[in-house]
Amino acid sequence: MNTISRSVVRKDHASKISGHSIYVADYPSEGVLFGKLLRSVMARARVLKVRVPDLPDGYFYVDAKDVSGDNNVNIVLDDTPVYCRDTVEYIGEPIAMICGPDEKKVEQLRDACVVDYEELEPAIDLRKAKETFFDYHYGRGDIEKAFSEADRVYEEEFETGYQEHAYLETLGMMAEPEEDGRMFVHGSAQCIYYIHGAVKRVLGCGPDDVHVFQDVTGGAFGGKEDYPSILGCQVAVAARKCGKPVRCVFDRREDMAFSSKRHPSLCRYRVAVRDGRVTAMDIDVIFNAGAYSTLSAVVLQRGIIAAPGVYNVPNLRVRGRAFKTNTVPCGAYRGFGAPQTFFAVEMMMDHIARDLGVESLTFKEAHLCREGDLTSTSGQYHFPVSLPAMIREIDDASDYRKKRAEYAKPQSGRYRRGIGLSLVFHGAGFTGSGERDIIKAAAKLRKYKDGSVEILAANGEIGQGVRTTFPKIVARELNIPLDRVFFDYPDTARVPDSGPTVASRSLMIVGELLRRAAVRLREQWVDGEEQEIEEHYLEPNFMIPFNPDLFKGDAYPTYDWAVNAIEVEVDTFTGNTRVVGAYGNFDVGTPIDSNIVTGQIEGGLLQGIGYASIEKMDADADGRIRNISFSDYMIPTAVDVPNLKCMLHIEEFPGGPYGAKGAGELPLVGAPCAYLEAVEQALGGKTLCLVPFTAEDVLSVIRKEGA
Repeated sequence: MNTISRSVVRKDHASKISGHSIYVADYPSEGVLFGKLLRSVMARARVLKVRVPDLPDGYFYVDAKDVSGDNNVNIVLDDTPVYCRDTVEYIGEPIAMICGPDEKKVEQLRDACVVDYEELEPAIDLRKAKETFFDYHYGRGDIEKAFSEADRVYEEEFETGYQEHAYLETLGMMAEPEEDGRMFVHGSAQCIYYIHGAVKRVLGCGPDDVHVFQDVTGGAFGGKEDYPSILGCQVAVAARKCGKPVRCVFDRREDMAFSSKRHPSLCRYRVAVRDGRVTAMDIDVIFNAGAYSTLSAVVLQRGIIAAPGVYNVPNLRVRGRAFKTNTVPCGAYRGFGAPQTFFAVEMMMDHIARDLGVESLTFKEAHLCREGDLTSTSGQYHFPVSLPAMIREIDDASDYRKKRAEYAKPQSGRYRRGIGLSLVFHGAGFTGSGERDIIKAAAKLRKYKDGSVEILAANGEIGQGVRTTFPKIVARELNIPLDRVFFDYPDTARVPDSGPTVASRSLMIVGELLRRAAVRLREQWVDGEEQEIEEHYLEPNFMIPFNPDLFKGDAYPTYDWAVNAIEVEVDTFTGNTRVVGAYGNFDVGTPIDSNIVTGQIEGGLLQGIGYASIEKMDADADGRIRNISFSDYMIPTAVDVPNLKCMLHIEEFPGGPYGAKGAGELPLVGAPCAYLEAVEQALGGKTLCLVPFTAEDVLSVIRKEGA
C-alpha cells in the first residue's frame, strides 16, 4: 500500500475531543438576536393575512417584503422562496421569522402569530402527481426489436421511501452585519460558495458585499448542501432588517420535520431476455421531489445514469422524472439518487435469475461490464472494472457462495437465514461536464516567510477528513512535516471557489489540484519569502464530451466499485431481522489515510443497512412527517451489526492524487439490495420490491403465505 495511506492523528481530533471546537450554536449570545421561523400548517394554501402580536422594543417580524433583492434562493431552478410568496406549498414552509434577544420570548411571539389561509387542493400521493420539475430521456440500440425477439419479458416495480440524514448537529446559520456594510454569514454547511451566491442575490448586492464562513460542522451526508443556502438567506434578510446579528438553529424535531430528505422513488423495469441473456432494459424512474425542485435535477441525473447497473445491456431506454408534490422538499443524500435505482436493478436481476433457474451471482457475473465497454450513456469505461476480483475477495471473506447454496434449501423453525450480494458503482466527481463548464475549480497554496504553508480551498470538513488528507498531500509533495501545513475552515473572503463539498469530488478533484500546486511550489520554493501558487481544473483529455441534452458521452471520468454481501436471520414470530454479517469490498482508489477511509466505508455500509431495514419515515395524509425524533425514527448502531467487515481493493486512478478516487458516497449504495436479497432468501424465495423492509413488512409476507 502507498505510504500516503498510513494513518495520522486527524488535524481536528484534539479540538473536537476536548470540546474546544466552536459550532454555530456556541457563539456568545450577547448582542445576538434569536430567529424562529413561523411555518405553514397547511400543505397547500393561499396566505391571506398574518396577524402578528404587538412586538416589544427590540423584537422584529421579517417576511418576503423585507427581501431587498430577489425572493428566490439560488438552487438550480431557483424556485424556492426565501419566505413564502402568496401561497405555501408544504407543511412547514417558512412564512416569516420572529427575531429578538430572548429565545423563549421569541418562541412565544412566534406561536402567538395567527395565519389566515385559503386552503387549496394539495398533491400528496406520488402516484397521482402530475406536475414535473424535470423529465429526462436517453437510450441506445434498437429496443423495440430486442423486445419483439425476446424469449421472455419481465416487468416489475420497485419502491423506496424517505431517509433522514440524522447528522449529529442540526441545521444552523448566523448572519452578522459588519461595520463596512458587508454581511457576514456563517454556520453548519457543506458549500460556502453556494450560500454566497444565494445571499448575494437575495440581498441584491455585489460579491464583495457578502462573505460566507463554514463553522465547525457536525456531519452532513448531503443534508447541508442546499438547505444552508435557504437558511442563510433567511437570517441574512433578518439581520439586514434588524441591524443586528441573527442566529437561527433548529431543534431536532424541527430539523427532522422540515429539512430535506432522500427522494422517495418508484422505478418500473421492463426487461427482455433471449437465450438466457438480458438484451434490453426499458426503465422508468420517478422521484418525489417535494414542493420545490432544490437539487432534484442532479439527483435524478445520477439516478438514471446508474439505472442499468453495472451490466452491459446492448439496448436501453431510460426515462427519469422528478414530480412535484406538496410535501417537504427532497435534496442531496449520500449516494445521490443511485441507491434508489441500484436497489431496483439489482433486485430485478436477482428475480430474473431465480425465474430462469440460475444462481443470482452467476447470472450477474455473466452480464458485467468490462474495461472498454460502453457506459449507460454511451461513454466508455476507460479503466479496469475491478468487480470480478472483488467478488472473489468478498466470497473468501463471507463464504457467500457456500451459504447461498445452503440457505436455498427448505428451512423450518422460528429462525430462517439468507444471504444476498450486490454489485454497484459510484461515478467519481460531478456529473457530465459539470466540473469543466460549471464548477471550474481553483485552489491555492500560500507559503509564509517561516516556511509554513496554508491551503486555500472552499471545501468544507464535514467529518470526511479533508482537513487532514489535503495537508497530507501537500506535505508529501513539499517534503515538509505535516504540522507545517494547515487548512482552516474556509471563508469566501479568503479562498478561491474550488467547488462544493459533494459527489465524492473533494479528494479526487481538489486534492489533485493541491498536489499539482505543491509540485510547482516545490520547484519555485524560495526560503524566507511569501509565495502563492494557484491551480485550475483541467478536464482529462481522454474524456468523451458529455451532452446533457442527449445524455451521451462520459458522465464521469472514472468509477468507484463495490461488492456487498449481507447475511441475515429472520425471526418468523416477531418479524425482526438480525444482521448476522455485513461484508463490504470497496475500490475507491488509493486511500489517502487508511483510518479515515475505513471510517467512511464502515459508516456508509451501516447507514445503507438502516435505509434498507429500520429507517422508515412515515407521513400522514397531508404530507406531514410523523416520526420526528430519535425515539420514533431509528438508525442503526454498532450493536445492530456487530459483525461488520470492510476491505479495500485498490485500483489506482491516474487522474487523482496518488491514485485516489472518492470514498464518501459509494459505501451506502449497495447495502439495500444486498439486504433485501438476503431477506428474500430467508423467507423462502419471496419476491420483494420495497425498502425500507421492516419487521411489519416481514410479518405481512408471512401472514399472506399462511406460514
